[in-house]
Amino acid sequence: MKTTKLDFPVMSSWMESNGRRLDCNPYLSGAFEAKVILEKLSAKKQPLHEVTKGGLNGIFHAGRERRQYVDDPAYGVPFLGSTDILAADLSSLSLLSKKQVAANPNFAIQEGWTLITRSGTIGRMVYVRSDMAGMACTEHAMRVVPDVDKILPGYLYAYLSSKFGVPLIISGTYGSIIQSIEPHHIADLPVPRLGADIEETVDELIKEASIKRAKALNILYESDKILENKIQLPRLPDLHEISKPLVAGVSSSSLRMRFDGAFHSPLALEAEKAITKAKCDILTLAHSSVNQNLFKPNIFKRQWVESENYGPAFVSGNDIYRMSPSPERFVSKKSKDIETYLLKKGWIVFQAAGQLNGIFGWPILVNSHLDGMFCADDVFRLVPHNEADAGYIYAYLRSNYGQRLLKRQAYGYSIPRVVSEHVEQVIIPWPDEKTRQSIGQPVFNAWEDLAKAIQIEAQAVKIVESSIDKGGA
Repeated sequence: MKTTKLDFPVMSSWMESNGRRLDCNPYLSGAFEAKVILEKLSAKKQPLHEVTKGGLNGIFHAGRERRQYVDDPAYGVPFLGSTDILAADLSSLSLLSKKQVAANPNFAIQEGWTLITRSGTIGRMVYVRSDMAGMACTEHAMRVVPDVDKILPGYLYAYLSSKFGVPLIISGTYGSIIQSIEPHHIADLPVPRLGADIEETVDELIKEASIKRAKALNILYESDKILENKIQLPRLPDLHEISKPLVAGVSSSSLRMRFDGAFHSPLALEAEKAITKAKCDILTLAHSSVNQNLFKPNIFKRQWVESENYGPAFVSGNDIYRMSPSPERFVSKKSKDIETYLLKKGWIVFQAAGQLNGIFGWPILVNSHLDGMFCADDVFRLVPHNEADAGYIYAYLRSNYGQRLLKRQAYGYSIPRVVSEHVEQVIIPWPDEKTRQSIGQPVFNAWEDLAKAIQIEAQAVKIVESSIDKGGA
């Protein structure tokens, strides 16, 4: 249950100033604490619509309409759903028809904008990076377009995503079942002006984090192609390039104790055949030269605690795929076999249960940000020997080869999953150490840059929060 603090009881005058709303959202303690602190702030404050491009027109969403998806990138624009905007990897997005985006330009987003989730889980934010510019975005994300002649984009984002901005945004929520906000609900949100020095410093930090993320992600997006070129693997076609039916007959001698169709799919068989052309050894993920260990922890009973003082932060199988995993729950450090669940820097992890066209089997390289977090049991762990090998294994598993050969191992039709004896059988090309180093080390470094970007962005937000707490510039 959410309540106000006794230091901030709800006054009848507050109801008058909030349109006589009787729902609890406008009166939750976080929002009113923020309002009280901002009101006492000596620095100038401007309504949000005064610093957005075109006033209220600079706060908008795409509007609801039926989406027209396509398969071929030649006819589509990458489409960000409300969960996609928070994702670390945007290389596998659905495609929205270019004709639909042209007919409704509000779908497209541009660098420097702030996106705010406006329905369901409200108030999650992302700063639009250069690699996101031109993508289409769901109507469930509000666009806040800064007027660069009036406010710096990075500063506005840092303030809106701070402990002051988020509660004020959420306080505008309406609806009891599916909650939502509209542009006019946040148009008058107060934006403190903390002085040129602070605002410029914060803006530079947000831009630095944005650039670092974009560069790191580009390295990850290209890593599988570099791997295929260096070990001379033939390129496998993407799904949209395949026109023939994906059906095949299997002889009894080829069953390998697997009677599920996915294991014998033409896509998997094609990858398995093509991989033999690699100019190197072909090993399995379980080979001692490839990994020290691979495992999936047992199901466990979660013992929640109040803070990090009593145990590590908890991340779910969905959280690890976010651009900036920000755990809000903690697991007791007295939990049984706790070391089995703690992530270690340099491990490769992936979701081991879920739909095959989702995040199932998609790899994550554990970086400094995820290091030491308590991770859910449905996440599979690979333990490579060193940084470069970790980067190499990651690049392979995100390739068409790795994805086809890993996902074929899934069993079950309601919620497909994999277990250790299946993952152990996945084959992997294993070139000499120098080649693995040249492919894998840049990948490992890119994941560390993503961790640094999280730290830099957090530093920017902290500067804003500290300045407001201290009374402004």
